[in-house]
Amino acid sequence: MGNLVKIYENAAGIDIGSEKIFVATDNHSVRSYRTFTSTLQACVKDLLSQKIKTVAMEATGVYWITIYDMLEKAGMDVWLVNPADSKNLPGRKTDVQDCQWIQQLHSYGLLRRSFIPTDFFRQLRTYNRLREDHIQMAATHVQHMQKALILMNIRLPEVLNQIHGKSGMLMIESILDGQTDPKYLLSLCDVRLRKNKREEILQALNGFYSEEHLFELKQAYNAYHFYQTQIEDCDKKMELLLEKMSSETVIQNEDTLQKATRATKRVRHHAPQIENLHYKLLNITDGRDAAILPGFTDYNYLRVLSEIGNDISRWPTAKHFTSWLGLAPGQNRSGKINKRSKKRSSTKAGQVFKQAAQTLLLSKHIALGAFAKRLKSKKGPAIAIKATARKLAVMYYNLMKHGADYVEQGTKKYEEKYRNQLIKFMQKKASELNLQLIELQTKE
Repeated sequence: MGNLVKIYENAAGIDIGSEKIFVATDNHSVRSYRTFTSTLQACVKDLLSQKIKTVAMEATGVYWITIYDMLEKAGMDVWLVNPADSKNLPGRKTDVQDCQWIQQLHSYGLLRRSFIPTDFFRQLRTYNRLREDHIQMAATHVQHMQKALILMNIRLPEVLNQIHGKSGMLMIESILDGQTDPKYLLSLCDVRLRKNKREEILQALNGFYSEEHLFELKQAYNAYHFYQTQIEDCDKKMELLLEKMSSETVIQNEDTLQKATRATKRVRHHAPQIENLHYKLLNITDGRDAAILPGFTDYNYLRVLSEIGNDISRWPTAKHFTSWLGLAPGQNRSGKINKRSKKRSSTKAGQVFKQAAQTLLLSKHIALGAFAKRLKSKKGPAIAIKATARKLAVMYYNLMKHGADYVEQGTKKYEEKYRNQLIKFMQKKASELNLQLIELQTKE
């Protein structure tokens, strides 16, 4: 490493695999350990006997988690690093050389630590990610129900917005119980559906039933309800965790108490069944209410918190935060040439901001929504959603760091600001061409 000065004297590097881990330290040759619990514990004891204070390892699948927790519990400073930051030289790729290279880079302070939330938020993240997986699997079985219905020419997917709503599920349950009379099945629908779509639903329910497709429908129906039960179990786990965390920090400020008790935005889909969720979220974030942000609900807030925790100071600036989320525009320039580069995908937290930004494209009275629609008309939906998500992430960062409430300015003020910018630009161009702008007086 030339004349570089070592920053970490007692440092180790670990290369992690599914069957073995390889450990490099300064004063000993590389050692390998099997990935069983007993051998990993022996590895930790060996490192402690060598007075190792800090360890660096690459994030390899999920294999790193157990040894990371063991080393952290033993009191060592553990660095999880991005494999892209510690690439070895070409032609020198072995597990032994990898761990030595990681140890060298870490000793000289040339690696960047990856973000790892605290233990509480790691637990919350596990439950929430599991919940998201169950939601996706349940959605798959909704598609299976739709397929089984269409195979019997029961055209409910064409006349109902969602067949897994209350009316749709009541009809499916009755069909599985042997009821095939369209008029009886229609009577199970919501009164508004019976009033507005009576004839369509009757025609849609006139199907061509078959035993094998009824069996297929029943399998999909049972699988859907299985995952709904799994989602409820995840909600209970998260509720207990939030209850434990929020009980340690009780809100006492009157302004914050008012925020906690006021009406919150309705979560349309997949709302967590957690009692007093808004109050619990405010408790663990010192009263900072991210649900006031446009397009943000308590559900979005819970998902973001489970990914990044409540300590926003880990990112020095909003630019660091949006870059980590994968929402910042990338640069790959050489001289005067802008090169094409592979786009970096957003993190799971970044995806939450993108989903919130997508809802703003449908808004009519929100300034950020007007920005998104204007950019969509110029650059397309993908760029508009990413840019709006970045703005939303900056608002979130400022709210969590400075505690300043975000006040929605509205579309009118945004349009006025945009108009003033446009006039200023036209005046500048007119001056360059030695022309003069004249404002026309409109007749009332």
